[in-house]
Amino acid sequence: MSKKILVVGNGAREHAICKAILRSPQDAEVVTISTANNPGILDLAKEVYVVDSLLDFDFLKEVAQKEQPDFAIIGPDDPIAMGASDALLELGIKSVAPTKSLARLESSKSFTRNLLDKYEIRANPDFRVFTSEEGMMEYAESLGKIVVKYDGLAGGKGVKVQDDHFKTIEEGVRYAKECLRELGVVVIEEKLEGQEFSAMFFADGVSLKKMPIIQDNKRAFEDDKGENTGGMGTVSDVSGSLPFLTEQDTKEAEDITFKVMQALEKECGERFKGIMYGGFIATKNGVRLIEYNARFGDPEAMNALCLLEGDFVEICEAVINEGLDKIEVGFEEKATVCKYIVPEGYPENPVKNKAVEIDYDRIPAGIEIHFASVDEQEGVLYLKGSRAIAFVAKADDIYMAEKMAEEACSSVKGAVFHRTDIGTRTLIEKKIKHMKCLRA
Repeated sequence: MSKKILVVGNGAREHAICKAILRSPQDAEVVTISTANNPGILDLAKEVYVVDSLLDFDFLKEVAQKEQPDFAIIGPDDPIAMGASDALLELGIKSVAPTKSLARLESSKSFTRNLLDKYEIRANPDFRVFTSEEGMMEYAESLGKIVVKYDGLAGGKGVKVQDDHFKTIEEGVRYAKECLRELGVVVIEEKLEGQEFSAMFFADGVSLKKMPIIQDNKRAFEDDKGENTGGMGTVSDVSGSLPFLTEQDTKEAEDITFKVMQALEKECGERFKGIMYGGFIATKNGVRLIEYNARFGDPEAMNALCLLEGDFVEICEAVINEGLDKIEVGFEEKATVCKYIVPEGYPENPVKNKAVEIDYDRIPAGIEIHFASVDEQEGVLYLKGSRAIAFVAKADDIYMAEKMAEEACSSVKGAVFHRTDIGTRTLIEKKIKHMKCLRA
């Protein structure tokens, strides 16, 4: 009997999710709710419903009642944080996404820091949650260098780091006070040094199944310079880890996530069913948590899902029905490199509505193309102002995958750019050297 899956979202992550569903050996079809005509999703979905906002839960329920999906997968952070899963549960439709209460893991930085503290999960940096300005400057000065975290969803731009986004403690505290005035709460924490990595897990509230470890390159420009973005590209290795991490690093990330999953049930009275995605940093003193996300990463979903060997539909059903311990979740032993094509001026002042052209004959065999913030009109692709097209290469090592991804990127003509250094030997070896120096 055919299964119908509702996918909420219209980016490259959701394009990858749709592909993974349709690779299932089960007879499955996809319907989606989007805010744009993503050409990749249009090619795959049986039905695409376009809406002005993914936070229009009346529309979500109207589509769900009409289509009666077996389950839903909610891609982006905002609808998860605002209760899309809860809205669907009112109709008896379960989701691969947590409820609004559990989604505070991502949507509230203070909730997560306090959760780890309360349940004695040793992964926090030194931090303090402020609900008034009292003691703010003194605490910030005691840390040496600081990170200021807006206590809500801000598209990755609410976190500001000393030396990257501001120079002095005074500037950082000024930003913290702005956050405080806006939200009534702000987090100030120590700046950590090390290498960041993404550890994503399928979670059913009782058990976890890990995905390959991935590193996102968030800075806009070569050599990790420039503003933070949603992610310019990602790398994973054949080993399932990364060349600059130890086995202990990845084990700590998994142990922390399992304890956090258990703590969430104690704190919220319900089980987390979806994707637990920890942004961690390996430091000289072990692994520390930067933040959790309550959904697949973008670009990380593209690396992980192109390697997935199991039945994605079966895995999703196991997440929903607390059956992950009963199934195998395997990943191909290959390296992957994902590179994003973005509009000129991104992220601060991107060009929009400019045509781009892909020379498909120049794309190496085996490359996966995922469409993101583009619109297709009469066969022509137009930039919509954010990350536009992702190319994912899979090979026997990172450097082979990087060459393939770079060749694919050169196929795109228009007012665009990408980071040519992601996955290169120069950048990877720099990170290996960095960690060796820190650990020494």
